[in-house]
Parts: sequence; structure tokens; C-alpha cells
Amino acid sequence: MWLNPQDGIRDNPNDMAQFEWMMAHGARVVTEFAYPFSSDRMNVPESVNLMANTSVLSVSLPMTPITLLLGTRTAFLLFLTLGMIATATAWYFVLSRVLIGARGPAWLGAAFCAYAPAMVSHANAHPNIVSQYVVPLIIWRTVRLADAGRWLRNGILLALVIVWQAFLNLEILLMVAIGLGVVMVALAIGRPELRGRARPFLAGLGVAAAASGVLLAYPLYVQFFGPGAYRGLPWLIRGYSTDLASFFAYSRESLAGDARGAAGLAKNPTEENAFFGWPLVILVAALVWWLRRNVVVIGLAVLGLIFALLSLGREIRFERAETGVPGPWAVLEDLPLLHAVVPTRWSLAITPIIGLLLAYGTERVRQLAARYPDRRSQIRFGTVTVLAMALVPLLPTPLPTRRLDPVPEFVTSGAWRPYLEGGRSVVTLPLPDTEYTDPLRWSARTRLAMPIARGYFLGPDTRPGRDRVALFTAPPRPTSSFFASIRRTGEVPAVTAQTRRDAVEDLRYWRAGVVILGPHDRADALRTGMTELTGIEPTRTGGVWLWDVRPLTG
Repeated sequence: MWLNPQDGIRDNPNDMAQFEWMMAHGARVVTEFAYPFSSDRMNVPESVNLMANTSVLSVSLPMTPITLLLGTRTAFLLFLTLGMIATATAWYFVLSRVLIGARGPAWLGAAFCAYAPAMVSHANAHPNIVSQYVVPLIIWRTVRLADAGRWLRNGILLALVIVWQAFLNLEILLMVAIGLGVVMVALAIGRPELRGRARPFLAGLGVAAAASGVLLAYPLYVQFFGPGAYRGLPWLIRGYSTDLASFFAYSRESLAGDARGAAGLAKNPTEENAFFGWPLVILVAALVWWLRRNVVVIGLAVLGLIFALLSLGREIRFERAETGVPGPWAVLEDLPLLHAVVPTRWSLAITPIIGLLLAYGTERVRQLAARYPDRRSQIRFGTVTVLAMALVPLLPTPLPTRRLDPVPEFVTSGAWRPYLEGGRSVVTLPLPDTEYTDPLRWSARTRLAMPIARGYFLGPDTRPGRDRVALFTAPPRPTSSFFASIRRTGEVPAVTAQTRRDAVEDLRYWRAGVVILGPHDRADALRTGMTELTGIEPTRTGGVWLWDVRPLTG
């Protein structure tokens, strides 16, 4: 994508468009002092609760100069590229300086943590997930809580990195908290000598909890109780679980993998969270057995098993088929906080666990080589051979891309501005949702100066009986459903007097000033449908078909 600026991520252009929009929102917060936790630039006349979506304020705000100077596309690419590099760098720092103390094992562990198959899979337009550089920093500051005499300073520093991660990805923060809790319990049980350092540790932990609680209290209130808050993920997304067979398979983005072999083992190319392959699974099991006297290794092994079981979802699948065996997640998925976690992503948390185990294992090998210098060459040869068998098949391949339609001149030239006077919005055909997100890219290009009706976001389903469970985009209206039908079938539904009245009512609800139709496979049918609904003949201008609907909306 750096070499071909017009290309986008082939397997997930929709999330790419959403993150470009989020980068524009961050720039708008800085330059216009806009409210950071929600926005009315999408889903007119309502707003979007950005705390309940992927607002990534901890990245979009400091990257404002890049967004303003080079555009949202470059800002997204920098976020994605530097996020993975920063993740590897942060893990190397913590492994080499805090946990392991040796550069070679630290390099291996850090490389796996940043570029394992799950991370490459999420590089398909999930920069907030591959940017895990705060995770090792949280581990580092948690370890330092036990330092005597610095409980206040260490607690505040831990609180700051917690807040940083909270505005990057709360889902990962929850997993880190659970993971650290399990490992700390293992240390407390298996290392009695550490219990004498419990007082400064607990004091610092209390400071971190209090300080981060104060800083996050209002943003979390907005997320869970503010306008646009929802109660749990959609039932479809809550069914995204890890196929048991995927732990032993190879990802489509791995050297040994392919799309056909991975198809069906994950819901989509962006959620291939396991896919470690048989050799690595065997190697990890062997490492755990070999290092079983190390309490940290045992804690990591237990934690990995817990995450693996949770990722199986409410019903265990094997080789793309339901087994009828309930998973542990079935009794947990409706609990507060947990109902907002995508089950399969618990297996994403296994990646850093394996990275740590690889680092601990290679450090043990290094110590053996130093202890037996006469066997050093045999030990090194055996180690390189085993690691190559397990890791070479997992080497990442380039992410597939495709050419995106350019933003229409009507948008880039600002020709839409006269139509939006008086607080009106732009209605696009079809209206944006999970399958059509070009309007988000267009709005981002204008730095969100061009507000759009509906959008691609998580919001509450306010229809009767839906209990405000999350819905991707706004609840359907007659006209949005009309054009969604055209997009699916290519056929224009029958237009009646009631359909026309609904269209006028919906356009007034969206405060529409203009309706535009850009490049689309169903352009002819969409143009016919809009013309029959409104009786207005469109004009061709700036790469779009345009309907001036101000006479209809008043």
C-alpha cells in the first residue's frame, strides 16, 4: 500500500474506511475542540458513541499533524505500520531489560509477539489490535510495583499506561488484566519469598486503580450509559468462536497456509486468531514440560489454556462443524463487560504467551550452551532446527490489496457545501453500513466537514424488543431497507405511494440536503430507484449522480 497509494486492504476495506474516519475525528478534536467521546458527523441526526466504538484517541490525537498534512490515508498506514514495529520494540525492551535479560531470546519472543499469524491477520485493517506496544509496558510497570519505597510513583506510572491502553483498545486491556492476575497468583503461590514484597505491590496497585479510575470514570460512563450506548455485541458477533482445529492449522497469511485451507476455520480473514500449526503446538507443550519448575512458565501455561477454552465460544466447533459440546463461554457471555468481548479474540491473547515461552525456552538453551561448552555446537544446531520447523511455516506473506475507487471530485472540491447550509447532511446511495463504507472515506477526506446519514458503527438497536443490543449501523428505516434490497438483488422494488411518503419522511429525518450516488456495481438500479421515489431527475457532476432534495425536505 505504501508503493501503491490507490490500493486498500482487499479483505477488509470497511474497517479501513472506519479507521480513516476515526483519524479525521481525532484531528477535528484537536483543531476544532470537538467533543472527543461522540460525534454527530455520522448517523445524522443522531450521534455515534465513540467510546463504545474504536475511537483510538490515544493515537488519533497525537497524529493530528500527520492527518492534517498528509491525509487520513497516510495516517492510517502509519498507525498500522508503526503499531506493529512499536509492538516488537516494546516487547524487546521488556524481555531484554526486565523479564529475560538476554538479547537473543528477547528478539525471538518480541518478533513472535508482533508478527505471529494472529497479528498479521488483524493487520487487515485492525491497527488498534496489532498496536499492542502498551501491553509490555503495563507488564513492566506492574512488575515494578514491588519496588520498596516507590509505591506512589510506580502506581501513578502504571495508571498512565492503563489509561493509554484504554483509549487504544479496552478489549486487550481486559485480557491483560486477567493475564497479569493469573500470573501474579501463580507467583504468590510458587514463590513464597516474594510475599514479603506484597505491601509496596498492593499499595502501588491501589494507587494505580484509584488514579486510572478517576481518569477513566467519565469516558467509561459515556461508553456504558451515554447516548448511543448499547448492551452487548450483536448475537452474530458473539458467535465468532475459535474452531478447535484452527490451533493446529496454518493461517492464509502464513508461508505454509492458503485461503482454501483456512476457509471456514475462522469467520473471516481478519479473525484468524489461533493458527499456530502442529509443530509449534508440540514445541510449546514440550517447553512447558521442560520448564515446569519455573513458576512463571506454569502460570503462562495455565493462562493460555484458560484463554484457549474461552475462545471456543458457547459451543465447540471442530473442522468447521458444531460438536454439540458446550464451551465454558456459554455460562460467561452474558456477564457485564464480557458480553462486549468477541469470543475468538481470547485466542489472540495466546500469541504473547507463546512469545514469552519461546523467550524463556531459548534463554534456558543459552544457559545450557554456556554450561556445556564442549556441546555448544550440537545444542545450537538442535535449537535452530527445532525453531525453524516450528516457526518458518508461520512467516508472514504480504497482505492482499486491491485498487479502491477514488473519492469523487464532488467531495474533494467541496461542491457539496451549498447543499448543507442550515445543518443538513449528505445522503449516499446506498446508505453506508457494514457492506458499503465508501461514504466514511469521503467524509474523512473532508476532515468530517461533510456529515453523512447513517454509517458503519456499533450502536443500540432501539426497535421494540431488541433491548438495545448492539447493531452495526443505525436501526433500519424504510428507505435504507429499500436501497439495501437494490444493492443485494440489483432489482428495484415496487414503488408505491406509501413508499414515496416513507422516502420523504426519511429524508426529512436525515435532514438531507443532497443525495449522491458514486461509483457502484448497482449504480443503474440505485439511480432508477431514487428517481422513482422522489420524482427528481438527477444530474451528473463531479463523478456522482446528484439529487437536490431540499424542495422535498423543507
